[in-house]
Amino acid sequence: MNRLRPNNGAAAVKKTRSSFLASNPIMRRLDRVDEYSDDSSATYGGITLKTLFFLLFSVAGVILQLIMSSTLATGQSFDIKISGFTTTLYTGEAIALGASVVLAIVFQLLAFFAKPTTPITGALYCVTQGYFISFLIFKVLKGYEYLGALALAITFTIIAIMAALYTKGIIKVTKKFRMVMLTLFITMIAVTLLSVIGYFIPFTRPLVESLRQNLVLSIGVSVVFIIIAALFLICDFNTIDHVVKDKLPKKYEWQAAFGLSFTVLWLYLKVLDLIMTIAGRNNNN
Repeated sequence: MNRLRPNNGAAAVKKTRSSFLASNPIMRRLDRVDEYSDDSSATYGGITLKTLFFLLFSVAGVILQLIMSSTLATGQSFDIKISGFTTTLYTGEAIALGASVVLAIVFQLLAFFAKPTTPITGALYCVTQGYFISFLIFKVLKGYEYLGALALAITFTIIAIMAALYTKGIIKVTKKFRMVMLTLFITMIAVTLLSVIGYFIPFTRPLVESLRQNLVLSIGVSVVFIIIAALFLICDFNTIDHVVKDKLPKKYEWQAAFGLSFTVLWLYLKVLDLIMTIAGRNNNN
């Protein structure tokens, strides 16, 4: 039986404040849930299995891109340069890649606003991410595909380290922790937006291009984003603890699993971006 948890004023205020600084929108909503179940509550095992379910759909996205790659290699071709690697892109591939980005945004929003659809929309979101990852590894990094496996190994290592730091209580999710994390995140987003805007302004474009070509700066930015993503994992673990220990109904396992999958995929892309930046510079030398 599902019930509403008895309201406690102080606890409610504390929960609202912490949820505002949560890691991602899916997890933020879970921090606000006061419902609990007597007979069918969420478990760590259930969340783990559902997280694997979502991540397997990202693998399906990788396979989908490999299957479609030859079919989409049609139309006019043009060269693009990503992180120092130059690849030939066809019109069909460009359209499919653009569609995957748009669909990723749509499915992410649906998973957030339409909670009952999370098992489906979350899985489809992971497919789009897998498609994009496959494009980077097997198209952009052609001949260097092993870098994708290296990024995967580093990502799992970071997850294991952060899980150990959280479970042993070395890193605790406090209000100060969340504030520092949010400040870092907003700062990096602001820098990214300013660089994009500056690129389209003729007067500042040379400065932006010179900064982008600075290897040390590029690596530094990538490392900071990886640190932020790793800190988001800590917040995700904390929210999952809330879901299980406060006995939220089993249906919330889907949102917890999708929130964690979202962070894991984001972390992997940031690690891959760092490796591509370093390897791309060496590739040009």
